[in-house]
Amino acid sequence: MMRTGRPRQFDRDDAVVKAMHLFWEHGYDSTSLAQLKASIGKGITAPSFYAAFGSKEALFAEAVSCYLQTHAQVTEALWDPDLPARQALETALRNSARMQYDPSHPRGCMVALSVMSSCSEENRHVLKPLEASRKRTRAGIRHCVEKGIHSGELKDNEETLSLAVSFSSFMLGISTLARDNVPLVEVERGIAQMMRLWDAARA
Repeated sequence: MMRTGRPRQFDRDDAVVKAMHLFWEHGYDSTSLAQLKASIGKGITAPSFYAAFGSKEALFAEAVSCYLQTHAQVTEALWDPDLPARQALETALRNSARMQYDPSHPRGCMVALSVMSSCSEENRHVLKPLEASRKRTRAGIRHCVEKGIHSGELKDNEETLSLAVSFSSFMLGISTLARDNVPLVEVERGIAQMMRLWDAARA
């Protein structure tokens, strides 16, 4: 059957990316429907917005999914079985830092920044996928540390295991540094210093 009516005046995939950038920059609660409509394209009405995306919450879910399937993949090196543990960890840190400073999108990490963004209790459930991503990254960092212990590279004790918390905290902190315009070169030097903690824990 032939479809009738006016065609959409915007590219839906592009609209999701633009919405992702807005949510990334401002957080869920602070991003208004007016901002979303303005970013998608001139002339889009509230009815056409809801027809295309259902609701602000549904669009946010699509934006988060888009982020997790693209930008968030920089930490997948943590789970690469072909990389030595130390290399996997350093690769994830450096890839994450470079992504967070990329000028083609807002600075920082959407996953990390969602912790700091103001979000009402009634809307907190929308952040669950980002929380799950943080948990996965923490698990990946611990996986690398445990892999280093099991291979005999690192000392097998509680102090060595605590490295996972140190590296996780540093990775989350990169977002704040990026937003505060701390130069990337300084962050990369910081990563080199963090890796010396790994070297100090060698067996």
